[in-house]
Parts: sequence; C-alpha cells; structure tokens
Amino acid sequence: MLEHLQSKHVGTGHADTTRYEWMVNQHRDTLASVIGYNHLSSFMALAENESIARTRHMLKQRMIAPCHHAERPAEQEQPQS
Repeated sequence: MLEHLQSKHVGTGHADTTRYEWMVNQHRDTLASVIGYNHLSSFMALAENESIARTRHMLKQRMIAPCHHAERPAEQEQPQS
C-alpha cells in the first residue's frame, strides 16, 4: 500500500530518497503554494515591497534550484574522467 502511494505522489519519496531530494521537493511544494494562493503572493509582495507579478516571477525562478547547488552532496555529483 505504501509503495503505491509513493509511486503515485512524487513528493512522498521512497526508500532511496536522499535528504537533498526530499528537501528540494519540500521547497518546491512550498513555493508552488505561495504562487498558487493570491493572498500569500500579495503578502510576500508587500513584505518585499515589489509588485505581485515580480514576486511571482522571482518565486518561479527559485523553483529551478530551490536548495542551492552548493548544498548538493558530493555523492550525487558525476565523477570526472
């Protein structure tokens, strides 16, 4: 049953999910929620003194790499030959 849920929903992970992958999923889900709810986008725009459209654009840009590449564990990087 648990395997079925994990295969159906991407963010739930699986036995081989690394800490970094889990953290990226959590950050992307949070950013998607902020973008999706108008009141959260408005609040962030007000707090940052930016327009709502600019704030949403910046949040979408953050979704590309929500947990900076420098924090990625060395084991996931490809060895150079």
